[in-house]
Amino acid sequence: MIHEFSAPFSNFVLSLSDAIDIASPDIASHQIRTAFIAWKIAREAGLSDGEINNIFLAAIFHDIGALSLEDKTRLHAGLKLKNVDINAHCILGEELFKLSSLLMPSARIVRYHHRPWRSWDESIGHPDVMGAQIVFLADTIERSVLRNEYILHQVDDIRTRIASLGGPTIHKDIVEIFMLVSRYEDFWLDMVSPRLYSLLLHYGPFRKNEIYEKDIFSIASIFRHLVDFKSRFTATHSTGVAQCAVMLSQYLGFTDSETTQMEIAGYFHDLGKLAVPNSVLEKQGKLTKREFEIIRQHTYFTYTVLSTIGGLDLIAEWAAFHHEKLDGTGYPFHVKAEKINIGARIMAVADIFTALFENRPYRDGMAKEKIKKILSAQVTNQALDKLVVDILLDNFKDVAGNVKARQKESEALFEMKFAKIKDQVSSTPHA
Repeated sequence: MIHEFSAPFSNFVLSLSDAIDIASPDIASHQIRTAFIAWKIAREAGLSDGEINNIFLAAIFHDIGALSLEDKTRLHAGLKLKNVDINAHCILGEELFKLSSLLMPSARIVRYHHRPWRSWDESIGHPDVMGAQIVFLADTIERSVLRNEYILHQVDDIRTRIASLGGPTIHKDIVEIFMLVSRYEDFWLDMVSPRLYSLLLHYGPFRKNEIYEKDIFSIASIFRHLVDFKSRFTATHSTGVAQCAVMLSQYLGFTDSETTQMEIAGYFHDLGKLAVPNSVLEKQGKLTKREFEIIRQHTYFTYTVLSTIGGLDLIAEWAAFHHEKLDGTGYPFHVKAEKINIGARIMAVADIFTALFENRPYRDGMAKEKIKKILSAQVTNQALDKLVVDILLDNFKDVAGNVKARQKESEALFEMKFAKIKDQVSSTPHA
């Protein structure tokens, strides 16, 4: 009997949340801390396990719709933003949540996690209203914490500030519940503890749950869009890499399960680019040495995030080693051929092929002969695996056709749901 691969659910969502906030020390662990606060309030409110779980999932990914490092930093700093800017990341977050049946029940909470109580028509007893208000409060609390000041020296000021929100901004009952749970020092010390990940992993929601292949795939697909949609320059890149890698793995005789893992690895391969500013990603000219050094961190972060999730070790290597070279001159680990398995070799070829083949805003995709020349040179230079490159070139027409078709689907989604998001927001009355 063939078993599905799986991963610990809590471990999975905590690590991916960490990836979203890894971009800057100013926002590090923001969503994990917000989820902790929301979890504490929801438990004290006596909500059902299902309601608590939905709130926790909304909180742990509540800023998923803020795609760039610049957007995340502005949101976290609480700079004076127009409703259109605030709404954009809420609506995009909701759309991303709807792409997974596992996250869909939390989508409306994400959509309205900046809506003040005075703007609601439904009662606080509605689960989505309660959830959105709790996440709104938890997000506000976490953003109030000064990271360069001892937490217990800040407690009185934060509690006073939050108490003033009761009524028009946050429902008074939720503020009262927060005032109860925040009376104790351990609440604040846990929230800012560097061991909060571990605390939630062992005691938080989903600690005994596994996530299986279907849901891992659906959430990986969301992160594919999250990475690609950061910039129009790479709006369909991960989709193309995954499709190319899947076809190459099939030609090489991978099992169905291995091929699914390869597709997931393709979706995750540029996960670490969440830590790269758009100002670097979208630079049209040649990168400076300093800018390239920033780029070189992305595969390191891809590996460190995925390798901390139990059960995804193979996916972590396949995803993160795509800039390693057989002669050991790649980055960031400089591993040599004997430590680069066939899946990672496939991903390296798929990544380079897709980058050369796809259209970019500043150039059209390259023709077969030019791509062949570049790939063959990298084989000669002991960067890429000859067998994998030969299989790609032997099946170039089919691979290129399928990659282009999948990228067109992703591009259509980008244009339909995400590229025009601000136009939709402009006609939306509530934050």
